[in-house]
Amino acid sequence: PRGPVIDVHAHLDARAANRIERLLDASGVHSVVNLSGGNFRQGISASLRLSQHLPGRVFHSYTPDWSGLDEPWWGVREAIQLERAVRQFGFVGLKISKALGLYLRDKNQVLLDVDDPRFDPLWEKAAELGIPVSIHTSDPKAFWEPNNAANERYDELHHHPSWSFGDKPVPTRNALLAMRDRVIDRHPATTFVCVHFANNPEDLDYVDALLQRYPNAMVDLSARVPEIGRHPPAKVRDLFVRHADRILFGTDIGIGPGFLMLGSTGGDPPTDADVATFYQSHFRFLETHDRQFNHPTPIQGRWKIDGIGLPPAVRTKIYRTNAIRLFGLPTQ
Repeated sequence: PRGPVIDVHAHLDARAANRIERLLDASGVHSVVNLSGGNFRQGISASLRLSQHLPGRVFHSYTPDWSGLDEPWWGVREAIQLERAVRQFGFVGLKISKALGLYLRDKNQVLLDVDDPRFDPLWEKAAELGIPVSIHTSDPKAFWEPNNAANERYDELHHHPSWSFGDKPVPTRNALLAMRDRVIDRHPATTFVCVHFANNPEDLDYVDALLQRYPNAMVDLSARVPEIGRHPPAKVRDLFVRHADRILFGTDIGIGPGFLMLGSTGGDPPTDADVATFYQSHFRFLETHDRQFNHPTPIQGRWKIDGIGLPPAVRTKIYRTNAIRLFGLPTQ
C-alpha cells in the first residue's frame, strides 16, 4: 500500500477550494504545500480561507512582497513579515520564484543576482524559524537553446516564448545555478529545497554532487519526472536510494477556478479527469520497473520514461516522511 502522499509543490487558488479537495481525493493525495501562499500585501487572507476549508490538508509557503526592493530595509521588513506569517498564521516555508535571477531588477534596471546580500535577512530568518526555503533558480537547459523546431522542448516554448532565455540579457544557466549554490554554502543553518530536482535534472552527477556537498540542500521532483525518467533507470534508482532522506515528492500542479496546470501548460488544456492520470504516472515511475511509458507532462517532450522501482521504505520517505519532518506537518 502506498499510504498517504504529500505533494510539496502546488500552486493553489482559494476560490477553487471544492475543486482542489475533489481532485486530491480522486488522486490519492492526502495533503499539499501551496507554494503560492502570498504575502501581507496580497494573498495571505485567501490562503487562510483555503486552509480553513481543508484543515490539515493544505499548508502554505510565504512569497515575498517585492515592492520597495531598493530600500535598504527591504530584507529586514520581509524577514519580519515572514516571521509573522509563520508564527501567527502557521505558514510552513518560504518560496523564492525564478524571478530572482531572471526578472527582478533594481531601480536602475540592473538584474538582481540570486546571491545578492539584500536577501540574507530572509535566509537567516528561515533558519531561525526552522522552516525551509523552496528556491526556484534557472530553468531547463533547453530554455537557453534556440527557440525553433530543433529544440526538443519546442512544443512548450512555442506556447511560452517568454520562457526562452537564449537570446535575452540574462545570466547563463550555469551562472544562475552557481549563484544559488553560493547562497546554500553561505547559509549552512538554512535548509534549501532546490525545486525541480535542483533545476538540473539533465545532469544527475551534478544533483548527486550538490546533495553530497551541502547537507542543508534538498530537492523535489516537481515537473521534472519527464527529464529524470530519461536517464538509465539503474543510475536514477541508485541516486534516489542513496539520497532517500533528501528527496521530496512534488508535482507543480496548479488548480484554480478556471485553470489547471499539470507540471506545465500549453496545447490542449487538461481536464479534471487528467489529474488522476498525472499522479498515477508519477507513482508508476517511482514504484515500478515498467519501461518506455508516457511521462506525466507530454508537452515537456516527445519521449518515454522508465520506472525505477524504489524499495517501499524509500518511497515512504519521498512520499511523506521527509515532508513531515522538513515542514513540521502533522503525521499522517
